[in-house]
Amino acid sequence: MSLTAPDIRFSVAPMMDWTDRHDRFFMRLMSKRARLYTEMVTADAVRYGNRDKLLAFNEQEHPLALQLGGSSPEALAEAAKIGEDYGYDEINLNVGCPSDRVQSGSFGACLMQEPDLVADCVAAMRAAVKLPITVKSRIGVDDQEPREALFTLVEKCKSAGITHFIVHARKAWLDGLSPKENRDIPPLDYELVYQLKRAHADLLISINGGIETLADSKTHLAQTDGVMLGRAPYKNPYLLASVDGVLFGDSAPPPTREEIVEQLIPYAETLVTNGTPLHALTRHVMGLFQGLPGGRLWRRHLSENAPRRGDDPMVLQEALQLVEEQKEKAMQRAG
Repeated sequence: MSLTAPDIRFSVAPMMDWTDRHDRFFMRLMSKRARLYTEMVTADAVRYGNRDKLLAFNEQEHPLALQLGGSSPEALAEAAKIGEDYGYDEINLNVGCPSDRVQSGSFGACLMQEPDLVADCVAAMRAAVKLPITVKSRIGVDDQEPREALFTLVEKCKSAGITHFIVHARKAWLDGLSPKENRDIPPLDYELVYQLKRAHADLLISINGGIETLADSKTHLAQTDGVMLGRAPYKNPYLLASVDGVLFGDSAPPPTREEIVEQLIPYAETLVTNGTPLHALTRHVMGLFQGLPGGRLWRRHLSENAPRRGDDPMVLQEALQLVEEQKEKAMQRAG
């Protein structure tokens, strides 16, 4: 399988504790074209852990990429092969996460300081699988000069055969900022990512970091091949319903929020039948009615009842009914 620019035009970022299989199923109900990513999974967890728990997914989630963390070429190659056997469409190497856990394990953003090792890792992964191997990075860490750090990393990995890079357009400060602060405080440098694309027209370059809207996405797509959004679609997930039409030119009307909930209910029924608590799904859908009449009632009903009635999918139907009643009242007042 080979990637072309339209395949990577829009993607949702891998986010720890957020983009699990239940969230990805929910997102896929809104966009058929967005490329989805797993949470980062370490290579050793894939090799030695509960693989079904870590890697299993619903077939509807395609196109779907597995993001791996690690710094051992041999371990990453083995984990990539396992991911390929599970049916993923892409294997992505994390060279950007600044969390304490990845720092202690000498991978994630730490690898920005070891571009030769990253090249060895991706070369080993490419040799092990037929899937596209991609790299997600920052523009540098700590006192690195961003242009030098980013371009060196890309050039080394390009020499190892990598053709698609996803760049979070901020530095990561491993010394002095928390992982949360690293998401906002280091300034964004979109122009550097644009320069990278101009310097490497033969590569696919996706841009990530601080992008909030599809209008902003279109602006970035004039300079790059793809945009990756993270927190914006998580907090306001219905943004994804417009992706296929606005960014891919699809003519099919987007699903309504109500239609999405109706499709979530049978999924929730399957979850609870298999022993998974309802909250595993509902925690991801809180923002579905963001900014609309009834949105607060939706969130309150789910947050109060899903944990308490974890085996009752009708909590979703009840919450939807509250929204519809509030919507009707708002229409009556307006009329």
